[in-house]
Amino acid sequence: MIERFIENEETLKRWRRFKSRRLAVISCWLVGIACLLSFSAEFWANNKPLVLKTNDTYYFPIVKDYHPSVFGDQNMLRTNYRTLKIDKEKGDFAIWPLIEWNPFESNKEVESYPSPPTGVNLMGTDDRGRDILTRLLYGLRYSITFAFLVWVITFIVGTVLGGIMGYIGGKVDFWGQRVVEVLSTVPQFFLLIIIISIFKPSLILLVLLSSIFGWITISYYVRGEFLKNRKKEFVEAARALGAGHTRIFFQHLLPNSLSPIITFSPFVIAGNIVSLASLDYLGFGLTPPTPSWGELLNQAQKHFTEGWWLAVYPSLALFLTLTMLSLIGEGVRDAMDPHQ
Repeated sequence: MIERFIENEETLKRWRRFKSRRLAVISCWLVGIACLLSFSAEFWANNKPLVLKTNDTYYFPIVKDYHPSVFGDQNMLRTNYRTLKIDKEKGDFAIWPLIEWNPFESNKEVESYPSPPTGVNLMGTDDRGRDILTRLLYGLRYSITFAFLVWVITFIVGTVLGGIMGYIGGKVDFWGQRVVEVLSTVPQFFLLIIIISIFKPSLILLVLLSSIFGWITISYYVRGEFLKNRKKEFVEAARALGAGHTRIFFQHLLPNSLSPIITFSPFVIAGNIVSLASLDYLGFGLTPPTPSWGELLNQAQKHFTEGWWLAVYPSLALFLTLTMLSLIGEGVRDAMDPHQ
């Protein structure tokens, strides 16, 4: 189906080469399914029924909050659907998600926290009694969002600045490279930790701070592509036909300089996921109680003698995600290889 929309012969060859890498294709499907489950996690892991029927009326708590007075309870401020009386003889019912926990709810029926895996908490609980499987599912949402936003911002900035230096050349390229060299010597991760420790961390702030220096690497490659392509025949032909600098830059040079951008994207996204997990592990990441893989690993360090599940399941989730993204990156790299 996709091949119908691919008109360029070279692009079609690259797509077919990528499809021939079975592990890369399978990884794409698995990453896509994982992201779909995470971004729709409310329908798979929640302490609210998907559909509730009582008193001959249908309710949808998963998409709308109902005051306890709707169900005849005047003494509570928030509806507890677990204790809600359902008369099955009258045809009342409740359809629950597969996992009946939300990422902030503690299991108060266990004796101590963290508690080992059981039939109620399949991967156990953390040191506050919250379900680990639920927090892993919700945590992937924040990891992917952070990694994707940083990738978009850094690649746009790096592509534009690297392309300008490569296209114009001369003094612009010379002084631009000197600035890039100075910025590349800055200890980025430590500077990021210092800035975050001053301000209250949030997802948007972490994205912006991580993007300050993230564009440097891709700018090198884009600059090289522009330097290589700016003297080629198709650029000279466009210039002879009266094309302006903007048209040459975006319509001729940029499409022919996308190879490094596409090739490095899966690896950069994987690196961004590791960066967020590292910040959360060190306590400089997302504000608690936001679900986070790195925060679970931090708990594993504190409870390494009695909470093996705190280390095993988050580490396994991180390992599988990074492995699949690396396999996708290898497939893209082989597909974009001109020597194939």
